[in-house]
Amino acid sequence: MRLTTTLTALAAVLAATPAMAQTLAEDAAVFGARQSVEDVSISPSGDQLLYIQPGAQADETIYVVNLKTGGEPTPVITMNEARARLQWCAWATEQRIVCSLFGMQDIGGTLLGFTRILSIASDGSDTEMLTSTSNRARGTLQDGGSLLALDIAGEEDKVLMTKRYIKEDGANTRLFNDKEGLGVDKVDVDNGRGRPVEDANRMAADYIADENGRVRIMMAQDTTASGYDGSDFRFLYRTADSDEWQPLSVVDSTGNLDRGFVPVAVDSSKNVAYGFDIVNGFKALFSVKLDGSNARELVMARDDVDVDGLIRIGRKRRVVGASYATEKRFVEYFDAELDKLAGALAKALPGKPLVSIVDASEDENEIVLIASSDTDPGTVYLFEKDSRSLSELLALRTPLAGRAMGTMKPVTYPASDGTQIPGYLTLPPGSDGKDLPAVVLPHGGPGARDEWGFDWLVQFFTARGYAVMQPNFRGSAGYGSAWFGKNGFQAWETAVSDVNDAGRWLISQGIANPAKLAGVGWSYGGYATLQSQVLDPDLFKAVVAIAPVTDLELLREENRRYTNFLAYDKFIGKGPHVEAGSPARHADRFSAPVLLVHGSMDQNTTIAQSKLMEDRLAGAGKSVDLLEFEGLDHYIKHSQARGIMLNRIGEFLEASLGS
Repeated sequence: MRLTTTLTALAAVLAATPAMAQTLAEDAAVFGARQSVEDVSISPSGDQLLYIQPGAQADETIYVVNLKTGGEPTPVITMNEARARLQWCAWATEQRIVCSLFGMQDIGGTLLGFTRILSIASDGSDTEMLTSTSNRARGTLQDGGSLLALDIAGEEDKVLMTKRYIKEDGANTRLFNDKEGLGVDKVDVDNGRGRPVEDANRMAADYIADENGRVRIMMAQDTTASGYDGSDFRFLYRTADSDEWQPLSVVDSTGNLDRGFVPVAVDSSKNVAYGFDIVNGFKALFSVKLDGSNARELVMARDDVDVDGLIRIGRKRRVVGASYATEKRFVEYFDAELDKLAGALAKALPGKPLVSIVDASEDENEIVLIASSDTDPGTVYLFEKDSRSLSELLALRTPLAGRAMGTMKPVTYPASDGTQIPGYLTLPPGSDGKDLPAVVLPHGGPGARDEWGFDWLVQFFTARGYAVMQPNFRGSAGYGSAWFGKNGFQAWETAVSDVNDAGRWLISQGIANPAKLAGVGWSYGGYATLQSQVLDPDLFKAVVAIAPVTDLELLREENRRYTNFLAYDKFIGKGPHVEAGSPARHADRFSAPVLLVHGSMDQNTTIAQSKLMEDRLAGAGKSVDLLEFEGLDHYIKHSQARGIMLNRIGEFLEASLGS
């Protein structure tokens, strides 16, 4: 195997954890640690691999490994800013890496997220900012651009990326910019200089390029007189031989459900756009001809769940398949060669059925993939077509090596109205599944769903002896528009009732000890666990809410300062459900002690939500505690902070449940 030396070096770098943790503090540290590897990319030649390795605090280091010669991984650059983090990195050329950086700023009391795209020499010797910025701009540049193409035909040192234009002060100067809107630039990754490909367009919200780097689709969004973004979108396209824009589709975005054809990729060889639309209440994959006919073809649809994933491969992001999730996620490949490879990988990796292709070399001879399961956090592999060899590269969570994990089992349970609710039950390793302390863990969103696979939060609880139930309550995405309904805020009573019924089912099956049942949730899941107390204050004996919504009207008003306010306003809706569905307004109903966790730089659900809940509960004489993380956002992506959080949750549950 050509990677023997490299793998030894990688193992040495990533092996940084003691053996088998047993105490709460040790479990909290190892399960709270971020992934050992958070992104992977292979160079155009297939000879070099880069990966991002988070540190114990806010630091993230980019490493490069020469797969041909082996040797120690080389640290390229370390980012160490608490309010900014790397989103992804990819090879632009054999010598340059491009990376996207996300950060948060507090400007006059308003939290603003921002992105920037950087180009970094693969040896770390030089860094260039590809996002075009100006100190004369009349506003704050939040959108640092999105990468449309890594591979532009005939121009290997260029990438295609969007550019946000903001009017500048200084109208009498030669370099004054009077444009505003979204355009597209062709940018040199060596020096950061850009050349316009699409001029600024005030109506443009996004663009899609084909595999050769030609812009073929524009998403347009209206702006209201008050300055807010409209909630409807128009997509326009270009034929292969024209630069004129033609109408493609109109999309109504209502309550997180898109109605109308939403293109996501263009295949110029077939001259089609791939995208999603609704068929009989379920999301389906279509292709639409970009030749003036707008001829539509159904590519994949199901009558039980949404087809919601498009599978793409390589530097040109070639469309090769689609995916959907029933009890587990499945991929269907349109590409015969990849379909055959998937079958071979299933036999070679029988214990890791979740296999995803994450990158490929320019000729697609070297393919990087990740294989995982419910009990295996995942491993990065390299498959080489010419030699038909499969090599193990990197473990995604090195600190958890050798740990026994709980098996995630798909289940259904009856709601109070008789509807069968799907979900996942995970029991502690070696448990008989009877009379256990238990956690009901509703997902965030609410326009999301839980899926079968490894979950660090679930496995922390099972390591501490808890059974964990994850309900895909009505209001979850993935099961069609009827299941999603009005969404989990406007139809909160249905969604939260389903969450509570998950707890009742655990008790009825003898799995949960009724005196040791807790509700834990993050984001919308935190909202649901708090609101569960309003419906049935005696069910859960402890409630943990991480970054929750606690007042729907406050959520609406907090978003009034942002351009996407109308989407939030429509999503929350108006009516009696706003008052009834706000747990902070019903603190007197609470019976269980409450632990709140929040980051001070959370833009999704501001810390004001948790502070309001804390104030209302304390004022009502209820038991409440707030754990605040200064400078962290909604996702608390900080290993030490997550370890502290898990340790505090563990202590809280043990004290509250007597477990």
